[in-house]
Amino acid sequence: MLKLPPLSLKLPSLSLPPLPGGARLWVSLLSFGFVFAALLGNGQQLLALRLDPQGWLWLMIGVGISLLSLAVNGLAWTVGLRWLGFRPAWAACLRFYLRSNLLKYLPGGIWHLAARVQLLRQAADPSPGGAGPLLSAPLPTPQALVAVLLDPVLAASAALLLLGLGGWQNGLALLALVPIVVLMPRWLNPLLGRMERRRARQLGLEELDQANGAAQPFALPGYPLLPLLPQFGFVLLRFGGFACCVLAFDQQLSLGWPSWLAGFLLAWTVGLVVPGAPGGLGVFEAVLLLRLGAELPEAPLLAVALSYRLVATLADLLAALTARLDGALAAAARA
Repeated sequence: MLKLPPLSLKLPSLSLPPLPGGARLWVSLLSFGFVFAALLGNGQQLLALRLDPQGWLWLMIGVGISLLSLAVNGLAWTVGLRWLGFRPAWAACLRFYLRSNLLKYLPGGIWHLAARVQLLRQAADPSPGGAGPLLSAPLPTPQALVAVLLDPVLAASAALLLLGLGGWQNGLALLALVPIVVLMPRWLNPLLGRMERRRARQLGLEELDQANGAAQPFALPGYPLLPLLPQFGFVLLRFGGFACCVLAFDQQLSLGWPSWLAGFLLAWTVGLVVPGAPGGLGVFEAVLLLRLGAELPEAPLLAVALSYRLVATLADLLAALTARLDGALAAAARA
């Protein structure tokens, strides 16, 4: 009997070539284009909106609440360091976190993470007027990367867990189940490992890791419930700053507060995790318009989104300046 050779089929590769300029550039361009088109379409209505003295007062209160949220975020990061077993200096870590947070607006959107990784590897801030000693001992690069990358993962998880407070939302509430599973060490450790390798390549630390023989990823000690809890306070305070912008333009009656909260949480989370412009600029506004644009007039919604961007940026600037001043005073006291 004639035996035929085994038949082997080679399927063509379905992998797509990388986008020219990278996904970050195209996400930024699409987001800016969408927001710019909305601005052009609602220019007359936006110019007709005016803030009264009470509205300006609400914006000032929003800056204060946003500033408080940054302090809570810095404390949440320090709680995470303590949970990981790294023995942080609380005041120094908070000062440095607030100082480095302003670097997220630089092109690339990773320089605040790079600064934190570098300082954790040194265990102290040697710059004049710096934060001072952060840890009792320097961290190897894998531990420093995990300590930095865990913070945005927990912040996004807290926001998604609160998403269900806005009701069913045509199934979007099911996203609240994602962090419950993802934060299990079985899934979170591989996720952090991939993020760690990617950031190490971006920051040029991969070769240093291999040279030091510390290329093995750092495993978490368990389910991160303790560092997750303060992140809820941070996210709710961020929404508090956004709510002040809603009140400034008298939009609190146009939509229920649970719907405002759900729309903000979704837009804020997407702006945090999707690669785009530094600080989520454009991405947050585009998602907020897409999510709530069908329920609200676009002009006041744009005004709320843009005023919140101004409020949050001003809070970042004030936090960095306050932390630098406090660091200089602490350094003078030590001297």
